[in-house]
Amino acid sequence: MTETRGRARTRLSRGTAKTDDALTRSDRRDAQRLRRIVTLGRIAIAVLFVGGWQLSSERLIPAFYVSSPAAVLERLGSLIRTGELWPHLTQTLLEVALGLLIGVPLGAVLGVALGFSTILGGWLLPYMMALYSLPRVVLAPLFIIWFGVGLISKVTMVVTMVVFVVFYNVYQGVQEIDRDLLDVAKSLRANRLQTLRWIVVPSLVPWLITGLRLSIGIALIGAVIAELIAASQGLGYYIKYSSNLLDVTGVFAGLAVITVVAIALEQLLKRIERRVAPR
Repeated sequence: MTETRGRARTRLSRGTAKTDDALTRSDRRDAQRLRRIVTLGRIAIAVLFVGGWQLSSERLIPAFYVSSPAAVLERLGSLIRTGELWPHLTQTLLEVALGLLIGVPLGAVLGVALGFSTILGGWLLPYMMALYSLPRVVLAPLFIIWFGVGLISKVTMVVTMVVFVVFYNVYQGVQEIDRDLLDVAKSLRANRLQTLRWIVVPSLVPWLITGLRLSIGIALIGAVIAELIAASQGLGYYIKYSSNLLDVTGVFAGLAVITVVAIALEQLLKRIERRVAPR
């Protein structure tokens, strides 16, 4: 009797394992099917947009106002061949990179400090909200007056755009940390460094990455806005220069480069996110 029961249990466990494997394969197929649908949908939307733009140019709307995808592509090819694109692109990327390198850690430190310190939070949170509510566009002329038209004013603009996004994400992440874990760490007499390393930082990684993903587009916006106001190089400067010449094709070429850069940075960050914080 005991042997019979053992065999039955073995068969049942094998059957359960096979069922789990089948469910896993089914989930993978569903995920692959969903990815294909999403990819095809994105391609279809892009084709419809570009095709509609190309067909409407000159037929419905004068090309002087909207240019055309073919003209923009030709201009981009010319900018790449002549090397005219690279100084503008590298200048904007440098501003974005420096702004992120300063703004992200600053926002994260402020978020942790104000999140854990009731006194600091009480003192500074109202002022952080007041500063966040200021439109940073109106600060750009001030930065140019203070720091000139060089790199520092552009980086400062990017920092002011980025720091609040990261701060509020990390601050909210601190509020969401499981207090039971903190109590357990305290009962085990863990010091602040150990608590920060084993509980706080792992809990805040998803919030920090979300803030960083949001910051990439905002950093590009900040750099381009500053370049539009006063600059001698950069994608924003190129767009403004083209606009002053009524060169719509040049404006769209600059916008296309900014879009490609934003998408590339977003995809890069997604890869980093999968390695650092796998789901």
